[in-house]
Amino acid sequence: MNWKILARENSVAGPDFNRWMVPPAALAIHLCIGMAYGFSVFWLPMSKLLTGTNSDSCKNLSWIDMAFTTSCNWTVPLVTPTFEMFIAMLGISAALFGGWLEHAGPRKAGFIAALCWGGGLILGGIGVMIHQLWLLWLGCGILGGIGQGLGYISPVSSLIKWFPDRRGMATGFAIMGYGGGAMIGAPIAVALMKNFSANGTTSSVAMTLIVMGMLYFVVMSLGAFGFRIAPSGWKPTGWVPPAPTNSTMITHGHVHLDKAWQTPQFWLVWAVLCLNVTAGIGVISMASPMLQDVFGAKLIGVSTLSDLTTAQKSAIAASAAGLVGLISLFNSLGRLFWASISDLIGRKITYVLFFTLGMGLYFLLPVLGHGGSAALFVLAVCLILTMYGGGFSTVPAYLADLFGTQMVGAIHGRLLTAWSVAGIAGPFLLSTLRQQQIDAGVPHQLIYDGTLHILAGLLLVGLVCNLLVRPVNPRHHMSELELARERSLQHEEFIKGNAQQAARGTFGLLGILAWLAVGTPFGIGVYIALQKAAVLL
Repeated sequence: MNWKILARENSVAGPDFNRWMVPPAALAIHLCIGMAYGFSVFWLPMSKLLTGTNSDSCKNLSWIDMAFTTSCNWTVPLVTPTFEMFIAMLGISAALFGGWLEHAGPRKAGFIAALCWGGGLILGGIGVMIHQLWLLWLGCGILGGIGQGLGYISPVSSLIKWFPDRRGMATGFAIMGYGGGAMIGAPIAVALMKNFSANGTTSSVAMTLIVMGMLYFVVMSLGAFGFRIAPSGWKPTGWVPPAPTNSTMITHGHVHLDKAWQTPQFWLVWAVLCLNVTAGIGVISMASPMLQDVFGAKLIGVSTLSDLTTAQKSAIAASAAGLVGLISLFNSLGRLFWASISDLIGRKITYVLFFTLGMGLYFLLPVLGHGGSAALFVLAVCLILTMYGGGFSTVPAYLADLFGTQMVGAIHGRLLTAWSVAGIAGPFLLSTLRQQQIDAGVPHQLIYDGTLHILAGLLLVGLVCNLLVRPVNPRHHMSELELARERSLQHEEFIKGNAQQAARGTFGLLGILAWLAVGTPFGIGVYIALQKAAVLL
């Protein structure tokens, strides 16, 4: 393979390119790495890989022994940390490699992300096959997590530069894919495991991971090679940048990564994202058990939980699963909706809406639960999840507004450590609060009230942080000399091209095929999610 094709300077758009080809390339990557949200389909099957094991002797093994044993089944709590590893490594790798990505370009970063995510799943599958838990953690959790981080931030900077007139919408398209990846990936994983089991394969989980790793590698590689760089100075036809004013939140300068994270604006936006994610994760983790605990038998029109038949219990569980399907759908669609809205009303106002509406809905959920309004309860949860997803998709444009576009991908990568903190600390905090209330004898239908009020308090803190955000002081902007040096590191002397003639091509058949390639599986995922949700009606 000629590795020069991955270089940033060799991926400059030609005159026949159309900028609407970039979002489907980004979606191809994000729909693949978004399967991280669907990994829960593997947890239970992974705990039943071996037969005829001595459960008594296995109970006495430490987690270190369990990581290397081949004679004991793993427990669900031993395999679920793989997800925490995803999220931790996503933030760490995005922070560490964000600056490199700006210099290397999205094509190289996207291809390496494909190697890490696809290869990580394959390595994890081998770990399942030979029953080595440490290899599952290393492959899926660590290597796959690095692929997650690189894949997540690889298209951000390019999309913002291709769509200076619609920054929010552009990044919303890509990050929507991450929210919707599980809608596609989870049904594929379930179907593959079922198929391998039916054909007598001894390790259906392992083969499923290996096949999906190969599939994701191919799809992500196609997305990576679909990336094109906008020539320096490129602008959409007819678009005129808004004139700079002292009151606007949109800067016309550029802040270097090394200075950006030292500004109060960076840490305020970091807190905004962290608190929004923590509150959203709280609802995601509690939604299914909360629906069953609060409404119980009322979900199927029965007044009491006593003496339920097996079919009735299954119907209640199906209703909860339907809510999970809706959560995935609204989490994904909210990313595009709110990011696009932010182009019209501004990022700061958008986050004000997230926090104010969110606080009201968090206080409203217990009221709806006690009132028995299941339909309104589900609607409130879905609205909350749109804002959870919207928080992810709006923040890249928020950063571009504050710090400029030159290094926004790297700054965004550094900011994603907020997600890592929220993704690990959030569920721990919530599970601890829930267990404390159970131990205190609080009835199951009431244990969520206090937790939801605490989450509303977190949103209040996030609102204050957002209101404190002000334009970055111009003294932090790069000087002409510093900007020239950074542009040389990004090889911009090789990608100047003809900004007036570049990327003026028509959408054409290739554009239709590219959007169909990502839109069709996404549409199927939406259909499956709606099918699951139909049991709630």
